[in-house]
Amino acid sequence: MKKNIKQNTIEIINTLKERNQTITFAESCTGGRVASAFTAISGASAVLNGSVISYANEIKSQWLEVKEETLLKYGAVSKECVKEMLHGVIKMAKADSAIAVSGIAGPTGGTDEKPVGTVYIGVIHKNKIIIEHHIFKGDREAVQEQAKDTAIALFKKNL
Repeated sequence: MKKNIKQNTIEIINTLKERNQTITFAESCTGGRVASAFTAISGASAVLNGSVISYANEIKSQWLEVKEETLLKYGAVSKECVKEMLHGVIKMAKADSAIAVSGIAGPTGGTDEKPVGTVYIGVIHKNKIIIEHHIFKGDREAVQEQAKDTAIALFKKNL
């Protein structure tokens, strides 16, 4: 893990511990990399009870209560879906804060409208929601790593 991302993660964990708050994650294209970055830090269990890898749309709907209409109208790779993922995982994990990520890591799956590297990252903290749209460059692993790093940095910035 890169030093600055590791430091951001440690700072998030320590701040949440001090505030007696918790965090959870709803990940799609990152496949658990955000959760892995947190669980690599000793003491993360004080703020993280669990997270969800909701790769399939069916799981996004069943576990995170993402509406079928949202998936049909906007797709899984959309700010609308990520917003619903945030609300769903907060409810599921009974957490204070959350990070959600959905995107197209590639090398397949891209379209003209949503090319490979398209990722939506959302954070919710103190009922404030921020969702960003990114188009990352590189191979599958590079897109996943950039999405993870950006998600952690976005949460830290808004902590």
